[in-house]
Amino acid sequence: MQESGEMYLETILVLSKKGAPVRSLDVAKHLNVSKPSVSRAMGILKNGEYIVIDEQGYITLTAEGLKIAKKIYERHVVISELLMELGVDMKTAEEDACRIEHVISDKTFKALKKHRKEYGGK
Repeated sequence: MQESGEMYLETILVLSKKGAPVRSLDVAKHLNVSKPSVSRAMGILKNGEYIVIDEQGYITLTAEGLKIAKKIYERHVVISELLMELGVDMKTAEEDACRIEHVISDKTFKALKKHRKEYGGK
């Protein structure tokens, strides 16, 4: 899966945690992207069976979509928290975590989590 697909899945997860149904418009606003870009991405994710879109336009993650979204979201949270623990300001940590979360290997991410746990992180 490409980085953009992961970003869309993560965004759907984050928005769904707020309790309201998620629509393409919500995703566009959250990511500050155009509605046509979101529409195209939702079509790709739907065809890949990562999301389901009902007749009212509400978006739900499938089991596979949820698995990927949770993985990316966990990476985002852990990396941004780690960066802030190192003294990086919150805005920069969030921005950098958004980029790092998509390229870091599972092996390296696991090592970061282990290090954090052993040396005072969460």
